[in-house]
Amino acid sequence: MSEILVVAEHRQGQLRPPSLELVGAAHAARRAPSDRIVVALIAQDASQLVPSLSVTGVDEIVTVRSPVAEFEPEIFARAVRGLIEARRPALVLLPHSVDSFGYAAALAAHGGCGFATDIFKIEYDSGGKLIATRGGYGQKVAVEVEFPDKDVIVLAVRAGVFRAPEGSAAPQVTTFETDLGRARTSSVGFIDSSSADDVDMAGVEFILAIGRGVGEQANVERFRELAAAIGATLGCSRPVADAGWLPKSRQIGQSGKTASGCKLYIAMGISGAIQHLAGMKHVATIVAVNSDPGASIFSVAKYGIVGDLFEVAEALEQQFK
Repeated sequence: MSEILVVAEHRQGQLRPPSLELVGAAHAARRAPSDRIVVALIAQDASQLVPSLSVTGVDEIVTVRSPVAEFEPEIFARAVRGLIEARRPALVLLPHSVDSFGYAAALAAHGGCGFATDIFKIEYDSGGKLIATRGGYGQKVAVEVEFPDKDVIVLAVRAGVFRAPEGSAAPQVTTFETDLGRARTSSVGFIDSSSADDVDMAGVEFILAIGRGVGEQANVERFRELAAAIGATLGCSRPVADAGWLPKSRQIGQSGKTASGCKLYIAMGISGAIQHLAGMKHVATIVAVNSDPGASIFSVAKYGIVGDLFEVAEALEQQFK
């Protein structure tokens, strides 16, 4: 029996969604049903966050009292380092996030651990050795990473890839006592950078997304009206957001939002680059419209239309008049 240690993240007293996704990743990473999933909760007041982490599959929640309320990289590094030395987990999972960027690499280097970031797949070869898959060359290829002779492996897992458990549980709650020292930095507050158009695409159930195929900015308004007519929220791929035709809040993909709550996704003029597909992993039904029959988007679509997106848009407009 081995142990998988999940490090939870929180902000302003709220558990961050990737923390629960890591529990899903831990499920996928178990080599045997007897492998234990332990969640580390490093917080000034852990009691208020324990209920949010008491989900299906979690065997134990170990709390570590932090001297500060918000994230501080050195405090997290000392806490996780202490847990690794005391518990010797086979695998440590962190969110691939701005917080873990501040301490994960140093943590792994200090302990001589195997380490990889932006992981979206975890599996084992025939010999039982762990293989982690991440993107490479601007996400154009998938890179398989091995960790020979490493007893402890630290992985930073990409958000939106693994599904969070839905059921609740009653895991064992323990406390880990260690000297974390004093924080060298402190949080003075948070600034909301959201724009007036900010939309929580992760919670939208019906999305009509447009890509490079719309051609020019002048055509965007037509699809905005179409989305409104059919009851969808307008989203986009990265080229549309990078061009400034729609706000970044509307972007679906690895560097945008994950459509984790979407039930129906209509992709119009989107080729299906790996970065965009990363944001559609959990969508129940995908309908793709593209003039290129070889477009990657068709590999994940339940229904596909090879044709001109403007002609399809016109047909939908007529249908919903």
